[in-house]
Amino acid sequence: MKKIILGILALVLFIGAIVAYKGYSYIFSPNVSISQGEHTLLIPSGSSYDDVLSIIDTSNIVDDIGSFAKVAAWMSYQKEKVPAGKYQIKNGWSNKELVGVLRSGRQAPVKITYNQCRTIYNLAARITQGIELDSASLIDHLLLPSTLEEVGYNENTIITMFIPNTYEVYWNITKEELISKMKKEHKLFWSNTDRQAKLKALDLNEIELYTLASIVEKETLAPSERKKVAGLYINRLQRGMKLEADPTVVFATGLFELRRVRFKHLEVDSPFNTYRNLGLPPGPIFMPDISTMDATL
Repeated sequence: MKKIILGILALVLFIGAIVAYKGYSYIFSPNVSISQGEHTLLIPSGSSYDDVLSIIDTSNIVDDIGSFAKVAAWMSYQKEKVPAGKYQIKNGWSNKELVGVLRSGRQAPVKITYNQCRTIYNLAARITQGIELDSASLIDHLLLPSTLEEVGYNENTIITMFIPNTYEVYWNITKEELISKMKKEHKLFWSNTDRQAKLKALDLNEIELYTLASIVEKETLAPSERKKVAGLYINRLQRGMKLEADPTVVFATGLFELRRVRFKHLEVDSPFNTYRNLGLPPGPIFMPDISTMDATL
């Protein structure tokens, strides 16, 4: 009888050891297999755990999807809200490492770069190239009367809130978060005391300077000439003269590939036509580089 009990006990211990080893292997053994060494995993906003499981399975980044599912259950990943985002998954990770990153939402930031945009529509398309947000949704939100009122711009000037540069954001950044970040970057740019002093000396505000710089940049391709060109236009502004800037006529006609401005173009009826209207146009005709804004200052 004693031998039977000892035998059963030994069998139970043996089975327990196998189960423990199997569980340990599920948790800690490498399960991520990526030939390139890294894989970008995109989890869209609103995804469920089942969606994530399907994305991982179809991506072929794990050797055993079943063991991943078991560890996800043990770590309560299935029961929690799935954090969306862009994740950099590395070869050789265990299920514990993979679930840990996905559960924590530790996603990799992405860089967005924008410059040389003519309109807010061009800008929205450029910004959304590398993020989840689509350009149509961003435009619709930007041009809402409530949004324009909140940020203090109108349809012609909203582009001046965006300072051309490279910024780090998360792939699933929302419209509201993006606008908030751009407002902060705008404030940081113009908080420079030297820029503020020069603005005051020119008797221009930030929107006017941005607008003037946009004309300067389209007037000459040579960076070395921009300070001189800006000086000529500033003199005209201060003397109450029309700017008579050809780039504003091109913008007013909408013929952006126009190479030579003719008399018929000068007659176009638009508030952007500085041959017909005094002062600066109601907004920028282009997104000027930071260097052009500083040259204009």
